[in-house]
Formats: sequence, structure tokens, C-alpha cells
Amino acid sequence: MSVKPPLKSPRRSLLFTPGDSINKIDKVKNLAADAIILDLEDAVAVNEKEAARQIVCEALTTIDFGSKERLVRLNSRATVFFNADLTAVSGAKPDGLVIPKIESPMELAQIDATLQDVEAANGWPAGGIRLLALIETALGVLNVREIVQSTSRLDALLFGAEDFVADIGAVRTQPGWEILYGRSAVVTVAAAYGLQAIDTVFIDFRNLDGLNKDAVFARNMGYSGKMAIHSGQIATINDVFSPSPAEIAAAKRLVQLAAELQDSGIGVFMVDGRMIDAPLVLAAERLLERARLAGL
Repeated sequence: MSVKPPLKSPRRSLLFTPGDSINKIDKVKNLAADAIILDLEDAVAVNEKEAARQIVCEALTTIDFGSKERLVRLNSRATVFFNADLTAVSGAKPDGLVIPKIESPMELAQIDATLQDVEAANGWPAGGIRLLALIETALGVLNVREIVQSTSRLDALLFGAEDFVADIGAVRTQPGWEILYGRSAVVTVAAAYGLQAIDTVFIDFRNLDGLNKDAVFARNMGYSGKMAIHSGQIATINDVFSPSPAEIAAAKRLVQLAAELQDSGIGVFMVDGRMIDAPLVLAAERLLERARLAGL
């Protein structure tokens, strides 16, 4: 298996854009999203799948996305389009592939083997093309622990609430209790295995207040970012998943104080009336790492 490199992007906001229009793809290159997901799945009609595949390959090789991560969501393995998607798109060297409806570790292991062959044939670094797995079915949620152990090429788990709700026969509601188990399982397993957890899309894209509340809820659960379906959602998502100046300052103070006291043999101490121990120091260190990745 390939060696997992250090993360270069905070992946706060991941914006889907249809893969069937080179003009639409070109327009998103200057947006503030951390990653652009060129979509070959839901955003493309069946009779446009092959054309979109070629357009995405063209975009990857001709458009300068700057520092943005260039991801591609392939069609699912259950479709006739998957193998051609994987072969063509991997040859255009994206930064990563978003694989929908992952339900077993074997699926990612097979994709990893194909990518190893592509990288070797082109003389590219092993493991350079990363994988992000969309967990959006009941079986995917049940198997998520095994899925994350299938390849070190895997960087992140993405939770897809809409497909998950459809798969289990639930009704999508604003409070979201019907997705809480799946949402919790994905973020918990991601944390256990050192992966990023990216939250589901918020489909009411004009409702920025609702988006903000949903993103804050996901952040408080432990998610590090959220998928977006409209450019108007990017600023809200980036804001929610970026540490504030006050949070950064407090975390720096706590980490520095902990280091100083540790040298004196003190492991637990008080700050502003709060008892501080190792878990809180670790949380502060992680916040500072998120701030570093976001350039803050």
C-alpha cells in the first residue's frame, strides 16, 4: 500500500461542479473553496456521461486551479461508466478521486491497485492520487471500520445524507435525527483512524442561516469540513470550519502554558477557572493545526 502523505489542504469547503461543461469548470477556479469536485455522477445526465468524462480530463490538464485541490467524483462502481471513468480520469492526474457509495473494503483496495499501476506506468509518485470515500448507504455505514483499513491512499470519509436516507427508507427532516447514527458513525471512525471527516451537503442552498446551523452542528460533532452544492455556500462553510482569531490565541496560550508547566512536572492546571489536562491540550493543538492548514 502507498504511504499517506501529510495533508496540504484543510478541506473546509468542497464545491461540486458539473463535469459536463468546461465553461462551468473554468468559472469555479477562482472561488474560495478549498477543493473543487468535478462531478461525473449526479450532476451529469446519463446521455452526457462519456462527453463529461472527456471534459473533466481536459479541465484537469488545461485549467490552472491554483492552490485548490482538484477532485473528481466518479460514477459508482455499480454503473457501466465506472471503469472508463477510473481509467480516463486517473490518467489525467487529479489530486484525488471521490468514490460514491462505498460499501466494502474490497472496493477501495481494487481502486488502489489500479491507481498504483497508473502511477507506476507514468512515473508518478506512489500514492499521489488520493481517495475520498463517500459513505452514503446502510451497508457502507455498517462496514465503515473495515473500509478505512483497506488502503493508506484514503484521506477522508464523506457522509452523504440524502442517499443514506433514501437507502434506509427514512424521511429527511430539518432536525436530522434520521441521519444522526450514520453521521456519528462516519466521524467517529474517521477520528479513530486519523482521517478527515467531511459532512453532507445542505441542499437548501439559499438558506444560509440553516446552512450555518447545520455546519456548526457538524463541526461540533468533529467534522472538519462540508460539501457544497452552490458557490454561495462557500463563505459560510469556510467561516464555520475556520478557527477564529480568539480561538487561535486561546489555543496558543494553553499549549504554551502546558509546555512550560510540563517541564516543571505539572500535568493538570487551571486556566480562567477551567481545569486543563491532556485531552484539552490535544484539542488545542489540533485547532492550531487546522488554523495552519487554512493559512490562519
